[in-house]
Amino acid sequence: MSLLDVFRPDVLAMHAYHVQDAAGYIKLDAMENPFTLPAALQAELGQRLGRVALNRYPGTRINDLHVALRSYAKVPSDCGLVLGNGSDELISLLSVACAKPGAVALAPLPGFVMYEAFAKQTGMRFVGVPLTADFELDTPAMLAAIREHKPAITYIAYPNNPTANLWDDAAIEQIIDAVAANGEGLVVMDEAYQPFASKSYLDRLNRHPHVLLMRTLSKFGLAGVRLGYMMGRKDLIEQVEKVRPPYNISVLNTEAALFALEHADEFARQAEVIKSERERLLAALAQMPGAKAYPSQANMILVRVNDAAAVFAELKARGILIKNVSGLHRLLANCVRLTVGLPSENDALMSALADILREPLTSSPA
Repeated sequence: MSLLDVFRPDVLAMHAYHVQDAAGYIKLDAMENPFTLPAALQAELGQRLGRVALNRYPGTRINDLHVALRSYAKVPSDCGLVLGNGSDELISLLSVACAKPGAVALAPLPGFVMYEAFAKQTGMRFVGVPLTADFELDTPAMLAAIREHKPAITYIAYPNNPTANLWDDAAIEQIIDAVAANGEGLVVMDEAYQPFASKSYLDRLNRHPHVLLMRTLSKFGLAGVRLGYMMGRKDLIEQVEKVRPPYNISVLNTEAALFALEHADEFARQAEVIKSERERLLAALAQMPGAKAYPSQANMILVRVNDAAAVFAELKARGILIKNVSGLHRLLANCVRLTVGLPSENDALMSALADILREPLTSSPA
């Protein structure tokens, strides 16, 4: 016997999530907003956080955050709202709440890795449905999988990570209707990258009582604050609220988020710059013979190259950190993911890639 035997066998077989050491690098690997607050706002925030009662557990101030988020996100008045320590925690809580024996979580692949991770951690079975070769929803395959597996949770990322695209609205509606036809099951529309997208599902939320809409302030510009929120029918949200730890949002996170929402115009300005820089990067990549960049509605760009590992290594040697996603799924063969950074950071990235990607592209999906 070993002390490790106390752990579940599937946990022993798992790998912990690895975060790259970014010290000293241009950090373009994690889809963060690259902008810091202007100095005057930094000083104002510092003074405000300094007045927070750190000796007390979070109290009713969280109610003010609920009100502010409802106003900012235009949450329908008849919807419930639950907050998480990032949207990661909301996915975990939803998995906990739905993990009846034999329950299934379903999502297109490649997609956000935490859908599968949290499903498995809570004992749910995960079913992944491959996208098409051009990263669109395989609607017939999705509908067949929903009929066969009757998932308790179906995740639709809008836009998707790591492919960065928005999927066809008609396909999404068919999937939502198919879940409804099963008689039970939730659809979670994950809009983590909504600040950079041209569309949202929010105006269609009330059409379907089994659809929940999830967002995060991470891409808004508060990745370090860790605040996600999910809205939907009140009695459904209430079940997630029941498994939420009572103090999961700290007093510092609450106050920082309230401050940011009071200055939402500054973060909206930053998002506009990021979207403009995204288009500049896409135009530059289109001129590089060794790159195929896919359409993006997020603050990242998926790019297929001839050798993802070599491109990653060569950029890292030049002080630029990106994400090699080629090992996540066969459809991502030789793909790297670039976060849109500051204009100066994007200049450095484009200069380096123009030097590296000189050979015509020959790779294709596995």
